Amino acid sequence: MKRAGVTALVLFLAIGMGVYGRGSEQGQAQKKEQVRMATGGSAGTYYSFGSAVGQILTEKTEIPITIQSTGASKANIQLIDAGEAELAIVQNDVMDYAWRGVDLFNGEKTNSFSTMAALYAEVCQVVANPASGIRTIADLKGKNVSVGDAGSGTEFNAWQIMEAYGIGVNDINKQNLSFAASADALRDNKIDAFFCVAGAPTPAIIDLATSKDVVVLDVDDSHAAQLIGKYPFYTQFPIPAGSYRGQRGEIKTVAVKATFIVSSKLSEDTVYQLTKNLFESKAQIEAAHVKGKELTISYAVEGISVPFHPGADKYLREIGALK
Repeated sequence: MKRAGVTALVLFLAIGMGVYGRGSEQGQAQKKEQVRMATGGSAGTYYSFGSAVGQILTEKTEIPITIQSTGASKANIQLIDAGEAELAIVQNDVMDYAWRGVDLFNGEKTNSFSTMAALYAEVCQVVANPASGIRTIADLKGKNVSVGDAGSGTEFNAWQIMEAYGIGVNDINKQNLSFAASADALRDNKIDAFFCVAGAPTPAIIDLATSKDVVVLDVDDSHAAQLIGKYPFYTQFPIPAGSYRGQRGEIKTVAVKATFIVSSKLSEDTVYQLTKNLFESKAQIEAAHVKGKELTISYAVEGISVPFHPGADKYLREIGALK
């Protein structure tokens, strides 16, 4: 009887431990990594798009995602590097600078992040006053040109594009103005042209074109190829006819991309789930934010120079977007 009692007790404990072990494993499986998403200013596209996507992904994956309003691309990379964010929206050219430690990140090489997916286009638009005799980007030589805020991503885009046309820093009368200030200055004939990197059509340009004749200049195929050859984060992009008043035909230009990056410390499974549900929720994202229309598998992988996170890489290979 004693032996039978001991056997029963051992069996009971073994079963109990087995149940506890399975319960513990289930608890671990249900435990989700916390994800903080760095976006941009609260009035900007990064914040509104990120907020919409964050809510949808939280519902789909049960991964808690909190949204942070930030100073956008450069600040977001620095937040991930400091361990203060796990997911962020940045321009793909700015993340390239960070990865290589050049331009905006000169001497600050940062490799603590990986690519998740490119999202939508931020279009490089060169707006000119046709009364200044400007018909092509080459005609900017000797003109008064705003290249965006000093040290901004737009300024680097402007010099890179002009470089492709043989225009250097001493070949224009440079001004550093915001998009809105640039539009006002062109309207008042204080400048001849300006660079604007934003989603197209851009409100500042729409407003300008309602009161003044303007032309948005082409980046033709040969110069675009030259630019992309040197700076692989660019892609070609057409601005559809009629985007701005007086625009009769399609405008050929280039674009950089708003892109999701993630901390390389995030687990493969978490990033896999985020990437998978990002694309499988396209219809909901498109309904929640206009930029969701541009979210496609092929666009997600083009013009990306920073390695994909293993979790994103796994999903993108499963669906054939990466080979």
